[in-house]
Amino acid sequence: MNITIIGAGNMGGAIADALLSVGGHDVTVSNRSEGKLSRFVAAGASVTTDNCVAARDADIIILAVKPWLVESVLAELKSNLRLSGKTIVSVAAATAGELLCRWAGEGPQILTAIPNTAIAHMASMTFLVPVRADDATTAAVKAIFDTMGHTMLTDEAHLPAATALASCGIAYALRYVRAATEGGVQLGFRACDAQHIVAQTLRGAATLLDADGAHAETEIDKVTTPGGLTIRGLNAMEDAGFTSAVIRGLLASLPK
Repeated sequence: MNITIIGAGNMGGAIADALLSVGGHDVTVSNRSEGKLSRFVAAGASVTTDNCVAARDADIIILAVKPWLVESVLAELKSNLRLSGKTIVSVAAATAGELLCRWAGEGPQILTAIPNTAIAHMASMTFLVPVRADDATTAAVKAIFDTMGHTMLTDEAHLPAATALASCGIAYALRYVRAATEGGVQLGFRACDAQHIVAQTLRGAATLLDADGAHAETEIDKVTTPGGLTIRGLNAMEDAGFTSAVIRGLLASLPK
């Protein structure tokens, strides 16, 4: 497929990096500033500062601009191109599907995708909403994002919660890593070694949960022997409000 990414900021750049790493698609990156484009040329992408030139031959147009720019970008494309037959995927957070349909007009199929920054390393948890898309198009877009991590089909009503869990969740998981690393230093490890230990432990925990029928509490029970050290540590964390703090943080991440 011909895939155009409009916007080469953190998210647009991460998606471009991932698609170029996967290969198999013709990738074009458009950005108003030339400075951010040079690295994509070296990776095999076509680049331009003209959104209409970028989108002219695209099968899929990924909008990776700031939310307040989505309307003007779609107006520009609609005024200069025939969008019928194209698919628009917006990764602009908190942009309602109804608005996307209104701004793009009746021609293109439209989806919303919410990846997280781990997409640059092919490890995103991405949520995909078929705003106005048939099953075949939705499956094709999902397959593309699946090459860059895991993708879950959902509805627009669940996107705020999905963002809290997976997009904000990246920061929350990393804050745990930082806290555990500091604890590791107090326990006697160098900071770089402690961070490596904690990161690999999280990879192991995630792998355990990937097994069919796995449940977090079941895996916890396997390492909490009666009167043992693990249960003492868990209870000390709970006494400090660990679970409550996580839930309160997630709830605070929802828009008011």
